[in-house]
Amino acid sequence: MRLLQLLKSKLHHARVTYANPDYVGSIEIDGDLMKYVGIQDGEMVQIWAVDHTSRLNTYAFAGPKGVVGLNGGAARFFNAGDRLIICAFTWTDEEVVPKIVLLGENNEIVRDMTPYSTVG
Repeated sequence: MRLLQLLKSKLHHARVTYANPDYVGSIEIDGDLMKYVGIQDGEMVQIWAVDHTSRLNTYAFAGPKGVVGLNGGAARFFNAGDRLIICAFTWTDEEVVPKIVLLGENNEIVRDMTPYSTVG
């Protein structure tokens, strides 16, 4: 068996709503968005800035509607208003069709960009 690390979830162009360095780490994400793309509380996510070069890994936890907040040390890499790409990956030997959404200015889903399965 050969395991591959494959993309399973992606929030494209999420907007940072706050950055709080005094909290004990992680990223707070709208719980409905997390559920929609399949990110679980405590799951490791990768965060990539769209408008500058910051990248980091941390864990996600569910928050209120519209919120994407960076906490602890992660808050020092991003500011309110920054656009992010938030991704989660899985190790598997099976096909994965990643759940991908494009978000608008208020972290609402503008378009579901989930690809169709290529295996049939």
